[in-house]
Order: sequence, then structure tokens, then C-alpha cells
Amino acid sequence: MRLTVNGVRLNVEVAGAGEPLLLLHGFTGSLENWRGHVDAWSARFQTVAVDLLGHGLSDAPADPARYAMEPCVADLAAVLDQLGLGRAGVLGYSMGGRVALHLAAAHPGRVGALILESASPGLATPEERAARVVADEALAGRLERDGLEAFVDYWERLPLFASQARLPEPARATLRAQRLKNRPAGLANSLRGLGTGAQPSLWERLPEVQAPVLLIAGALDEKFTAIARQMASRLPAAQLALVPDAGHAVHLEQPEAFRALVTHFLTMTSGRG
Repeated sequence: MRLTVNGVRLNVEVAGAGEPLLLLHGFTGSLENWRGHVDAWSARFQTVAVDLLGHGLSDAPADPARYAMEPCVADLAAVLDQLGLGRAGVLGYSMGGRVALHLAAAHPGRVGALILESASPGLATPEERAARVVADEALAGRLERDGLEAFVDYWERLPLFASQARLPEPARATLRAQRLKNRPAGLANSLRGLGTGAQPSLWERLPEVQAPVLLIAGALDEKFTAIARQMASRLPAAQLALVPDAGHAVHLEQPEAFRALVTHFLTMTSGRG
């Protein structure tokens, strides 16, 4: 379904029955990334998968400011409102994890449990954020100049995703086809408005997050494993799970282990608060 929230239309798929679980994909992704997991969870959870702005079948406004973290979080709160969900578990991967953390910080009463896969609270210093804004603008320009297929070729070759080369060919082909369904303008403006440099840092606010948090990272992803350890030391109610033989996309590289971690965590935290 397409829901109109705050003047934009977001593509949303609701499935299953039980406690609600909001699913937020990463950059170049879409709600299609969760399909196999949704099938497995449908008997235990009511999943609410969203195409973030500029991705999938959601709108792709021309103004990069519309993609910024504050309106993004407001859009998701409005989605929960329209679906009659006062409170939900929230699972976010990479960019979606940053969004999920900001949702928990802005609306603590709406987030019953938080699962952050390969996510971060942003960049700690103004200098790091400024440098990242410059880098993301260069990426956005590359997307607009060279087109989506060339950008996806470049994106898939990043060291961050090297471990995905071990995936079976059908899985790699499915992921590539999903990425190629996106629109260059939507991805470029998402980089400009919702990139890590553009968002406010939440490092200093992590102690305020009272919801139980599960931090998931792939053991092969040294950067985000280190970030997850740092986050775990600052969050009041955090569990850390490092998944062997997985890189940045644990849900894709070790799907059964990922599902088991999420299901166990949500079962253990059910009804808290």
C-alpha cells in the first residue's frame, strides 16, 4: 500500500499477526530486502516494511532537505499513526539503523525494542561530518552523471561488501536487480539529505535510549564491529551479537542466524515497558 504522510507517499507492506515490527532497509535497498524474513516471522509478528524516501516505490522529491533525518523520523511516526500502532519494535539495517536509532531518540514511547544491524549513531565531530558531506555529494554527482547501473557496479565493489561475493549467484542477482529498481535522483538526494554527514550525531545521546537494544554486526565487518562495541558500552540496555562468517549485511549473508537472534531478542523483551 502507499500511505500519504506529511505530503509524500511511502510504500508500505504489512504482513503477519502479533506484536508490530517496523523494518527499515539500507541505502540502495528497499522493503524487498526483508521478504524472506517476513515469511518466517509472519506467524509471530506483524511486520511493517517501509520503502524509505527515494527508494523502492516511495516518492523521490526533488528537494534533498525533504530526506533529512527529522522529516524522515516524522514520516515513520505518521506511518505508525495511520496503521494504529502506538508502539512497535524497530529493526534497521545500516542507513535504516541510523534512522531507527533517531526514531527511538525522538519518540522513545513509540519504540518498545530496537534492533540495529551494522548501524552507527553518526559521526562524532563536525570535521568528520563536513568531510562526509563532501564525499556524499561526490557520490550523488557520480550517480547523476554516470547513471544507476554504473553506480551499482561501483557500490557492489566497495570493500564494505566484499564478503557478499561468497553468496550464491541467485542471491547476488536478486540483490542487484532490487538495487537497479531504484531511481538515480532518489538515491542521490537520499545521500545528500540522509547521509551520515548530514545527520546529527547521537553518540552523546546514547545513554538516553532506555529501550532494550540488540546490536548485530558481522564478524568480518571490522569497522561496524568496532562501532557496535562502542555503542554497547554507552547504551543502558544493550546486547551485542557478532555473527561469524558474515560481513555488513548479516540478514543476507547469514539469514538463519540473523532471524534466530531477532526472534529470541523480541521474545525476551516482549511486553516490557
